[in-house]
Amino acid sequence: MESEQAILAFAALAQSTRLDVFRLLIEHEPLGLPAGEVARRLAVPHNTMSTHLAVLTRAGLIGAERQSRTIIYRAKLDTVRAMAGFLVKDCCRGRPDVCEPLISDLSPCCSPQALVAKEAADD
Repeated sequence: MESEQAILAFAALAQSTRLDVFRLLIEHEPLGLPAGEVARRLAVPHNTMSTHLAVLTRAGLIGAERQSRTIIYRAKLDTVRAMAGFLVKDCCRGRPDVCEPLISDLSPCCSPQALVAKEAADD
């Protein structure tokens, strides 16, 4: 990830509603959420949510897919990975023991299959 792209992504997340949207979409990977459901869950007017979703999309943090009349938004996990890599690129300078706690914190809490099962149970 280049510095300019990182700055754009971090700037998009430097607003509380957009950060909440992004975290909600991360929580609902890999299925994503319809735009209206995102607005409803965060109690944000639809037109305001549309603006926030556009900012996150331009920053490359989320993507949208039209399914009939519904637009499903998903977090772009590759961008999240690139952002984390950008932040820790020069971590530890040859001392992996220094970075190990950070790396373990970045490890997913459960398998992708468990996430799909959890999502199905929540709906």
